[in-house]
Amino acid sequence: MKMSKLILGQGLLGREIFNRTNWNYISRKENNIDFTKPETYEYLIDTFDVIVNCIAHTDTYDKDRQKHWDINYKGVIDLVDICNRYDKKLVHISTDYIYTNSREDASEEDVPVHCNNWYGYTKLLGDGYVQAKSNDFLLLRGTHKKEPFTYDKAWLNQVGNFDYVSVISDLIIKLIDMDCSGVFNVGTEKKSMYDLAKKTKSDVKCDVYHPPSVPKNVSMDITKLKGYIDEK
Repeated sequence: MKMSKLILGQGLLGREIFNRTNWNYISRKENNIDFTKPETYEYLIDTFDVIVNCIAHTDTYDKDRQKHWDINYKGVIDLVDICNRYDKKLVHISTDYIYTNSREDASEEDVPVHCNNWYGYTKLLGDGYVQAKSNDFLLLRGTHKKEPFTYDKAWLNQVGNFDYVSVISDLIIKLIDMDCSGVFNVGTEKKSMYDLAKKTKSDVKCDVYHPPSVPKNVSMDITKLKGYIDEK
């Protein structure tokens, strides 16, 4: 039986998935929904089998704790509960930032775990709730970038499995279409941000200095992903 799919969000990733699949979508702007108020969207998802959540507060270094908390954690709690109530499968887009290290000598005012920003912390909390409470989920961790690379400089000493949105969305769609479940790291071969930038912007300048808040290493083990994709 073919399952109907709905994309929540029309940001960079949500748009790319829609363009490649023509799945239905709900946009915060077009449909006037508020992810912090489930009553504004709950009635729109009840006819679909699979809910692909691309909604997040992705201003990574925004210091407004409440925005991250409300969307990346509390909003996810509401969505998990709704999907459970109506027997929907949840595909939740997470981030590779949860793999960065905690800050040494952290004080009570620092973000408690992993990367030193509220984005990474609240995304990690959302991950935990999905795994602990969702009855049926696919949780995907990775980073997608605009294509072509949009900045004049790229960091040489930031390393990860990140790739352009066209590549990452293709992997995500394959996992969804294969009806995979559980947690997957989604990315390609390990590379520096500078190496990725050079693929689409030949004149990009190399920059080895970046703000302390930017994680240097967000690399992941993608063996599980490769095993599933190679099987198809």
